[in-house]
Order: sequence, then C-alpha cells, then structure tokens
Amino acid sequence: MTRTAAAALLAIALLAAGCATQPLHTGPLNPKSVEKLAAVQVDRAAATRILNNYRASLGLGPMRVDPALTAMAQRQADAMVAGNALSHDVGGNFTARVHAAGLNTGRAAENLGGGYYSTEEAFAGWRQSSGHDANLRMPEATRFGIALAKNPRTQYRAYWALVVAADPHPRRTMDAGPLVPVESLRRVRAEGDRLVAGR
Repeated sequence: MTRTAAAALLAIALLAAGCATQPLHTGPLNPKSVEKLAAVQVDRAAATRILNNYRASLGLGPMRVDPALTAMAQRQADAMVAGNALSHDVGGNFTARVHAAGLNTGRAAENLGGGYYSTEEAFAGWRQSSGHDANLRMPEATRFGIALAKNPRTQYRAYWALVVAADPHPRRTMDAGPLVPVESLRRVRAEGDRLVAGR
C-alpha cells in the first residue's frame, strides 16, 4: 500500500470516528413512550439523599448540590442530546469543560448515562459500573451537579450527567497593611537614609 493510500485511509477512519453520533429517529413516535419520557425529571433532593446514604454506608462524607457543577452537567446533557451521542467528548473533553466552567478543584469526575427514566435508575446504573461507582465513592468529593436532557427521537431518549468535585482550592488574600500617608513614608525613608549614611 502506498503512503498516500495509507494516509487517505487514516483520514477516513478519523473522520468516521469523529462522526460517531447516530441519526435522529424520523419515523412516527409511540405516544405512550413520548408521554412516559415527558414525565422523566431529575430530582436533586432524591439525588442528594441517594448519594449521601450510599456514601455514609461506606464511611464517606456527604456531598451537596453545587450550582456551577449543575450548570456544567446540564451543558453536557444538552450536548449529548444535540449530538445524539452518549459521550464524554461530545461537549468537549472533560478537562477543557472543567476549565471552561471555572472550577477551582484538584479532583473532579463525571458520570454519564442514557435511557434511565428516574434519578433512582440512573444511580443504580452508575453503582453497577466500577468506574462510575468509583466516582460516586471519591473520598475528596464534597459537591455535585446532576442534570437531564431529553429528546424522544434520540437513541437513548433520556441523557443524564453527574459531575462530582472536591472543594475549591483554598485561596487567601493578604491584608494591604496599614494606610500610611505619603509624607510620613518620605520622612521614614529620609531618616533611614541618614542612619545608613551615619554608619
């Protein structure tokens, strides 16, 4: 095979990999399925209870709902519906999305799910997956955001995103110190110069 042919095949493979989204369903929809999907809601109170009960059973600290993480999770859920793809990269890679959200944390993780029709189902699915379960059990995690996006014409219909993170890195601003009038500073400097000169 020539080098040009190999390059062309590689380009086609990369293009196909980048277009891993599914086409939307265009046929008629089952009204009962549409109605069932419309009733699916994210329940943040239930998510907090489920997550914290699970963590407490393992001796881990509780987590609280965080608005910034919730917004980040919602953007990812919306991107998955728009792309009809259950993917960590459909909305941009996770690290880039963490930075774009302005998260100030050393530890963060994301769980995604598709096809779950309740908050309880989503968490049950995540607990059955070792990688997702490890994120639920992240010892440093203190906050989370959970979101849902839906479209009956997509492959999974209901797309879930959960982002967990440790507390922000501590930051500290030093006091500016006492306010000293400029004339006093000049006098102190002049006296300091005289002391040095007199040595």
